[in-house]
Amino acid sequence: MTDGDEQVMMTPKCKTATSTTLIIERRKVNKANDKMHVAGGEHTGIIINKETATENGETSPPQLSLEFRVFLVNKETGKHTQESRTLMFWFRDSTLIPNGTTNGGAKDETDADMQATTAQDFFRELVSPQEFPRDYVGFIKKIMKLMQHNYKNIVKLEVELKQLREPVEVPSRPPRPGFRYIELDQFFVSAEETSLGNIVILTVEKVLEIIESSYPNPVTIKDIAAENGWDEEEVAQCLSALQSRNLVKAMEHGAFTRQQSQHDTHRVTVVKQMPAVAGSKQPTIAIITAQYAEKLAVDAMMEDKETFVRYTTVGESNVYTLGTIGAHRIVSTKLPAVGHTREATTAAGNTTTRLLGTFQKVEHVFLVGVGGGVPHYTDYNKHVRLGDVVVSYPGKDKSVYIYCENAICKDKGFEFETKSYKPSNLILQEIAQQLKAAADSDPTATPPWMNYLRDGLNTLSAQTEPDFRPPSSETDKLYMSIGERDLIEVAHPTPQDSSVKRLEGCPRIHLSPVASGRQVVRDDRLRQQFASKAGALAFDCEVDPVIESILGNCKESFVCVRGIADYKDGTRRKEWQPYAALAAASVMKAVVCGMEPPTNV
Repeated sequence: MTDGDEQVMMTPKCKTATSTTLIIERRKVNKANDKMHVAGGEHTGIIINKETATENGETSPPQLSLEFRVFLVNKETGKHTQESRTLMFWFRDSTLIPNGTTNGGAKDETDADMQATTAQDFFRELVSPQEFPRDYVGFIKKIMKLMQHNYKNIVKLEVELKQLREPVEVPSRPPRPGFRYIELDQFFVSAEETSLGNIVILTVEKVLEIIESSYPNPVTIKDIAAENGWDEEEVAQCLSALQSRNLVKAMEHGAFTRQQSQHDTHRVTVVKQMPAVAGSKQPTIAIITAQYAEKLAVDAMMEDKETFVRYTTVGESNVYTLGTIGAHRIVSTKLPAVGHTREATTAAGNTTTRLLGTFQKVEHVFLVGVGGGVPHYTDYNKHVRLGDVVVSYPGKDKSVYIYCENAICKDKGFEFETKSYKPSNLILQEIAQQLKAAADSDPTATPPWMNYLRDGLNTLSAQTEPDFRPPSSETDKLYMSIGERDLIEVAHPTPQDSSVKRLEGCPRIHLSPVASGRQVVRDDRLRQQFASKAGALAFDCEVDPVIESILGNCKESFVCVRGIADYKDGTRRKEWQPYAALAAASVMKAVVCGMEPPTNV
């Protein structure tokens, strides 16, 4: 050790029966004393201070903190404990970082942005599966080595290890549907079962999901059974149960479709051809949805509405709901399928083209529904939670929607082949930005979309299937991938400024490009990298064929409004989808009400 050199020192801070707190910091140590252990060899530059830290004056609060949880097993007793581990970060001024090292922070980033990025990168490297720390010594040693070699702008870390509870046996149930526990030596982490082969279990709920997804296209027992490998007689029994609950109705030629709720009082007319709409009632705004719950949520925002359904056994059926929001005439529709199968791509494009061909005075198009949020594990302001809403907003290249066609592995990471889309008229994005700015300037005030959300919940209160009430916030669990299948639970970041708080039960608006692409969504590492490259805060289920049709029909103004239902692409957490769809519809209504009245009708 050279006198005056900066060392990485660990000092115990405090210890109780259930917790231990350590300080790991950079210090210039002129001379070691007998209370210090000075490491040598490959660990040169690391010092273990045996004396407990003493406070000298006031200590500044951490600039960022991050909490995660693990399960530990005592090999002698076999008992398991759940432990909370909190990392608190202090950073040096970016202008003082040795050798100009910024640990990945871009030059145009603020100090706060760079600190959040650094803390998140530090944590990802700390829990990476290649060198997953399996005990306390390995955990602390890895923190010290990362600070020493890779993260020069971290001045101090405080590590709190706190025992939470002591279950008698390993939890046999996963923390939420689709998760299981697997043992990694002394750790237990959860793993998501993203695929169980090609077998889909036949249930009444699954049959209802298929019918709702296909709506307005009717589907037959034969088609449902053939596509999923089910027995036709068992499918018929499920349909009979759904009919008894007034959720589906039989059509001609042995087909079935979704039944309108008996509590929905607006008129639904089955037509062979869409009737002519008088010039004064021509809609100037079109709203496109992909899921049945999304269509119900959008329609709940409208007044004086009437629905027309055109069923056909050849080609695509159509559903149009006409109504008003504020001074604007609206038409809403639902796509019969989304995704990148040939059938889904063709159907989505055809449905959009037919919509815009039928209602030729449409000037603005909203794509409203659910999406998957891109979490930030350390920065409250960048973190997207379930129930929040992301509005597609121009990124660095001015694109508002980015579809990833392919991800190619290169020596220095991944190269993404993409399609980007941007409207020539950004009026809808500008209104959304104004709504967000007004809400952020006074977090205690109730934003307009919250009132629309409450009204929508009242309108849909009689709906039990789907149920639009918000799920418990306890179900909003955040996980970080630490390998192909292993996940670790992470606490949601909290604001550093105690005055910045969420209005209870109120969705926050976020502005960013919306991304999509099945390949990147399936892989958490790819998803995070692509989101970072695109600047995206949400992914959805691939609606680029719809956007191509919008642009092909010369519509200059469009926006995606995505209520966050999961941390993938919006299709994984069924219990959050109805509420997230309603949150998105509420923000859509707030944007529409912020628009100037139409002048072309």
